[in-house]
Amino acid sequence: MADDTLANQNIDLVELMFFGYRDFVGEPDRVLKRFGFGRAHHRVLHFVLRQPGLNVATLLDLLQITKQSLSRVLKDLLEQGHVEQRAGDVDRRQRLLFLTEKGAALAEELLAGQTNRVALALASCGEEHRPAVKRFLLALIDPDMRSQIENRLR
Repeated sequence: MADDTLANQNIDLVELMFFGYRDFVGEPDRVLKRFGFGRAHHRVLHFVLRQPGLNVATLLDLLQITKQSLSRVLKDLLEQGHVEQRAGDVDRRQRLLFLTEKGAALAEELLAGQTNRVALALASCGEEHRPAVKRFLLALIDPDMRSQIENRLR
């Protein structure tokens, strides 16, 4: 019975997460649509912007998608000139990903809208609550991935 009460108490937060996510990705979705891109394209652009030279294996691990899905997304981004792929300096078989000028501009446009939305949301509850918000968001991540993702943020 206590579990039911706890679940019911959190329904409003679950619904707010649905609506927040809808709006958080809504603006980027409209921008991506101009290029025929989707959310997987957005995530690739984001992580390559944040870590130029990211290798494909690491990207697969971060995105938790299949090689086939990533291959399709990379093909689109490469063909439209948003991403370039280079062989690794040490291991020539390694595929390292970099944004082109065009890709960086798109990634930064997408990021600007989302960082602005986050800034406005934080301002509404007070910047002093940023650590609690960060802890909350980290706690939403599966425990087996949490430390890896937290390390990326440092």
